[in-house]
Amino acid sequence: MKTASINFGLLLLRVGFSVGLMTHGYGKFMKVIQGNFEFGDPIGIGPTFSLILASIGEFIAPILILIGWKTRIASLFPIITMLVAFAIAHDGDPFSTKEKSFVYLIAFLTLYFTGPGKYALGKE
Repeated sequence: MKTASINFGLLLLRVGFSVGLMTHGYGKFMKVIQGNFEFGDPIGIGPTFSLILASIGEFIAPILILIGWKTRIASLFPIITMLVAFAIAHDGDPFSTKEKSFVYLIAFLTLYFTGPGKYALGKE
């Protein structure tokens, strides 16, 4: 496969999944900004800290990934967030309910291992 095709594919992966995840994180981010820290506590660290971490994982980090800056480090946040969503927050739910977090988990794991590609702000 041509390098240009791979780099364009990584760009599409970064942009598509980052924008998609940001739509889920925007509401959480706005709750943090507004000081409303009502949120679940799936891993026992408190609802405030859980909401802040979810906001970083679903809104802030995807912005960095979208532009391709510090992609590998930034992808760790949605990876952890989606792992918690898949394995803990939706534990016991049918796979059809957990599927979205699973797909995001796989996408951001892929970006962690591949890096951002050529069309990125930062070079890994």
